[in-house]
Amino acid sequence: MSTLIPTPVRRVVPFEGSGLKQVVAELTDEIRELYLADEVPWVVGYSGGKDSTATLQLVWLALKEVPVEQRKKTVYVISTDTLVENPVVAAWVSQSLETMRQAAVKQELPIEPNRLTPEIKDTFWVNLIGRGYPAPRPKFRWCTERMKIRPSNSFIRRVVRRHGEAIMVLGIRKQESQSRARAMAKHEKRRVQERLSPNGNLPNSLVYSPIEAWSNDEVWTFLMQQDNPWGHRNKDLLTMYQSATEDQECPLVVDSSTPSCGDSRFGCWTCTLVEKDKSMAAMVNNADNEMEWMEPLLSLRNKLDVTGEEEHKLRDFRKMNGSIQLFDERIVHGPYTQAAREDWLRQLLAAQSVVRQLAPEHVRNIELITMEELHEIRRMWVFEKHEVEDSLPRIYEEETHESFPGRPLDEHLALGAGEIDLLREACDGDDLLFTTARELLEVERKFRTMTRRSGLFEALEKTVKRGFFDGKDDAHAHALNKKKLREEIADRLPMTLTEDEDTADASA
Repeated sequence: MSTLIPTPVRRVVPFEGSGLKQVVAELTDEIRELYLADEVPWVVGYSGGKDSTATLQLVWLALKEVPVEQRKKTVYVISTDTLVENPVVAAWVSQSLETMRQAAVKQELPIEPNRLTPEIKDTFWVNLIGRGYPAPRPKFRWCTERMKIRPSNSFIRRVVRRHGEAIMVLGIRKQESQSRARAMAKHEKRRVQERLSPNGNLPNSLVYSPIEAWSNDEVWTFLMQQDNPWGHRNKDLLTMYQSATEDQECPLVVDSSTPSCGDSRFGCWTCTLVEKDKSMAAMVNNADNEMEWMEPLLSLRNKLDVTGEEEHKLRDFRKMNGSIQLFDERIVHGPYTQAAREDWLRQLLAAQSVVRQLAPEHVRNIELITMEELHEIRRMWVFEKHEVEDSLPRIYEEETHESFPGRPLDEHLALGAGEIDLLREACDGDDLLFTTARELLEVERKFRTMTRRSGLFEALEKTVKRGFFDGKDDAHAHALNKKKLREEIADRLPMTLTEDEDTADASA
C-alpha cells in the first residue's frame, strides 16, 4: 500500500514566527545566488494568480539587487492564454504583462514577458465547433494538452535549443493539494542541487520553486505587505479573489479553523471538467452586480455540460472515421452533429454580442472567439466535413448583424445554395441520405481537378460506408451482429486448433 503524503497543516503564525522582512531577505539572497551561479536562462511561469505573482515578485526583488553589469541572463516570463480564460483574469494578466514590460525596461532588468496562445488548430472552439469534439470530460480530456501544455512546452524547448538548458521557476506549493505534495516530494529525491529538481517532461530543464513551503495565508501576507515591484496593484488582485468567493470574505486568520482567503481557482470559463464553475458563479452573483455581464458565459458553460441522453442527441452515432463503436452493447457516440455545431456557434456569437453591450469599458471589445478561429472552422466545415452549404458566414451575420469578413467559397464548391436546397428536397427528409449524397458530390469535385485520380474509388467507398445505414437503430443492429459473429468465431477458434492437433497426432 502506498504511503500518502499529507498536505502540510496551515501555520497560524506566518512563516513559523520569522518576520516577513527576514523571510524575504533569505529567499531573495537564495534567488540571487542561483541566478549568478551559471548562464542558464530562467523561465518563470506567470498566470496572474497569487502564487505566480508572489514568485515573480521575489525574483524581481532579487534581480534589483544584482549590479546592472551582472544582469546578463534573461528571465523569460511566460503566461499561457488559452483564449477561453475567465475574461476578468485574462484582462488582469494582459494589463500586468504590459505594465511589467515597461517597468523592466525602465528598471534595466533582463525580464522579458511573453503571452503564449495555442495554435489555431488546437484552440477550444476550433476543436469543439470545428471538429465536433464533445465538451471535455475526465476520460476525454482533450483540452489541457492542446491549449496549455503545448504552447508553454514549445516555448521552453526553443529556449533549450538556443541555450542548451533552462531553469523553470514556478509558484507551486505543497499545500495546494495532496497530489501536488506527493509530486514535489518525488522530484525532491532526484534534485541535482539543493533547490533544483529535474523536469520529468522536458529534457535539459530544471524546476525551482521558491515558495514551495509557503501556506496560502503566507502568500497573501507577502502580497499585501510587499508592494508589487512592477507597479500592478496587489490589492486589486485580492479584490478579484474576493469577488470569486461566495461570501466575498478574506478574514484575518487567528486559528486553524478560520477560513483562508484566496482558495478560489481561476481557469477556462468553458471548463466542463469541474462539476460547477464556483469562481465565475461567485463573480456573477457578487460585487454589487458589477460582474453580472459574465452571466451569458456562465449560462453557455452550463449548457456545454450536458450529459446522458440529452448529450447523445447532439452527437453523431458514428465516430469521426465513420465506424460504429460499442461499449457493453451500447453505441459510443462520436462528434457533435452539424446541427449541434451550428447551434453552439450561434449561442457563442449571441453571448459575445450581449457581453459586449453590458461589459465595462476595459473588456468592451472582448472576443469570445477570434476571427482567425472562425476562418479555420469555416474551412473545416466546408473542406474536411464536406458541408458545402458554407453556413458559417450566414450564421455570423444573423447573430452579430455584421458582414462576415471573408471571401465567398462558392467557386470552390460542387453545389451552390440553390442546388443544396434541391438535393435536400430530393432526399425527402432523410438527413443521412442527404449528407452522404452531398459528400459523394464533394469527393467527385475534389478529384475532378486532379491530373491523376489515384484514391478516388477509395474515397467514394469510404463515404458510402459512412452512409451505409438506414439510421442509428440500423447501425446499432449491424454493430451488434458484427460483435456476435466475432465472438462466435473466437469461441470456435480454440476448438478448431485442438481438432487440428488431434488429427496431426493420429497421423503421426
